[in-house]
Amino acid sequence: MNIAILSRDPKLYSTRRLVEAAQLRGHDVRVVNHVKCDIVIEKKHPQVIYDGEPITELDAVIPRIGASVTFYGTAVVRQFEMMKVFTTTESQALVRSRDKLRSMQILARAGVGLPKTVFTNYSKDVASVIDRVGTPCIIKLLEGTQGLGVVLAESKKAAIAVVEAFNSLKARVIVQEFIKESRGVDIRAFVVDGRIVGAMRRTGKEGEFRSNLHRGGTAELVDLSRDEEVVAIKAAKALGLHVAGVDMLQSDRGPLVIEVNSSPGLEGIEGATGHDIAGEIIKYIERHV
Repeated sequence: MNIAILSRDPKLYSTRRLVEAAQLRGHDVRVVNHVKCDIVIEKKHPQVIYDGEPITELDAVIPRIGASVTFYGTAVVRQFEMMKVFTTTESQALVRSRDKLRSMQILARAGVGLPKTVFTNYSKDVASVIDRVGTPCIIKLLEGTQGLGVVLAESKKAAIAVVEAFNSLKARVIVQEFIKESRGVDIRAFVVDGRIVGAMRRTGKEGEFRSNLHRGGTAELVDLSRDEEVVAIKAAKALGLHVAGVDMLQSDRGPLVIEVNSSPGLEGIEGATGHDIAGEIIKYIERHV
C-alpha cells in the first residue's frame, strides 16, 4: 500500500515510528507536511498538491495534526476523504476531539463518567460558577494542550481571580472539580480500532498536579480494570475516533475521562509498555483498506 503520514516534522518520534512500522510491513510510506499542501476544490476532481505535484495513488493517510493547525489540517484530511483515501482519523472526529466543550457534551450524552464541569459565557457572577464545582478546582483554557492553560485554584478567592483574569482577556475557560483522590496521577489508554493496545499510568513530578509527560511527569505500565477498559473504548467510540489516547482519573466513583486525544504521541506509551503501538496502527489500516 501507499501510505502518507501527515506531519510537520519527520524527525518526531511518533512520525519516525510510523514510517518504520509501515516499511517493516512492506508498505511505501512518505511524510507530507499538511500545512504546505494546497487543496484544489473542483466538481468530481478534488486534489491535494504537495511540492508542486498532485498526490495520487494513495491508499491511506495517518493524520498527525497539531492543535495549533487544526483548522487547516482538518481541511487537508477532509480533502483526502473526498478523494476516497482511507484515513485513520476522520476529519469530523478530529474536529470533535479538539473542541473540549463539545467533546465533553458528547461524552456525557454517551454516559461516560466525567469530572463535574461548568462552562460560562464570560459570566459576571463568577462566584456562583465556582460554587457549582467547589474548591479546590481546575480551570482550563478550552484551547490548551499538553497541560498548558491548566490552573489549580486552591481556594474560592484564587479561583475567582483566575477566571476573572481569563474573562478579561476574552479567553474561554471551563471550571472543573478537582479529583483529590487521584493524587496527581492519571491513566492513558491507547485505543486502536475499538480495542486497548496499551495503557500507562502517568505521575506528575513533585509539587505538580498535572501528569503530562511534557510537564516532566513519568510513565509506567499499568493493567486496566474492566471498568477502565470499557470507559476508554466507549469514549473513543462516542467521538468517532479509531486511534485515540483516552486520559482518565481514578476516582471514588469510578474512572473519569478528562480528555480524548486524537493525535496521541507514541513515545511515552511505547516506552512505558514496550508495545509496538505504531505497528498496531499500520495493522488497523491493513484490515480496513
